Amino acid sequence: MYDLNVTLIQPDLVWEDKKSNLLKFEDFFYRIDRKTDLVVLPEMFNTGFVVDQRSLAEDMNGPTIAWMAAQASKLNSVITGSLVIVENGNYYNRLVWMEPNGSYKIYDKRHLFHPGNEHEQFSQGKQKLIVELLGWKICPLVCYDLRFPVWSKNTWNNGVYEYDLLLYMANWPAARSYAYRQLLIARAIENQCYVVAVNRVGIDGKGTNHQGESTVIDFKGKHIFEMEANKEGIESCNLSYNQLADFRKGFMVGMDWDRFEIDK
Repeated sequence: MYDLNVTLIQPDLVWEDKKSNLLKFEDFFYRIDRKTDLVVLPEMFNTGFVVDQRSLAEDMNGPTIAWMAAQASKLNSVITGSLVIVENGNYYNRLVWMEPNGSYKIYDKRHLFHPGNEHEQFSQGKQKLIVELLGWKICPLVCYDLRFPVWSKNTWNNGVYEYDLLLYMANWPAARSYAYRQLLIARAIENQCYVVAVNRVGIDGKGTNHQGESTVIDFKGKHIFEMEANKEGIESCNLSYNQLADFRKGFMVGMDWDRFEIDK
């Protein structure tokens, strides 16, 4: 099984300014100094976390999706992040998993942030997404999903795990940074998987501060690295599948996990 090289981009997003944000990411892409398999952007990477500006929504033929396809092809890497999408009159906080050949998969955010009125503007996602990349199985989720362990729970069936990497993209406020950091560790330990989380920095248009702390955590709950708080940056990391497999083989708690179904 191949190792997986993942690149995390931690930006200070420009509020409601798609052009500036996309140019910012292109500058980050130019700074990638190694072959990477997966580039992770934060939640609502082209606008910041907007919940009351439907005019910023695009459909799946819009310019940001086209931009993602062009950049994924140029990098020969998967690019993923979420943005505001309108479809059949409904609005979604939609994660797009864009492959270098222009094909894509989607995940609509399941847990909408009621304290921020996200549920009043957006439709809830119903289906979890598992994607494959170089033999790795990956579960990508969005921000507030982190607080709901049942939705993200890994499964085990006759030695086969549902996923190997749990991926979060966020606009997580600095005021709840402690919870963010602890929950990420918990998700890695309880699911026996790697966790990659990307968060923005800076103050958004509503005055909410974000301090980043984008990170990669291993299957034991230990940080492989954590990006500097309150500073834009880019980091790449190599994930070892063999180390994950050896750990799971030596400590096979998956066979004792509870089996359940989620009412969707």
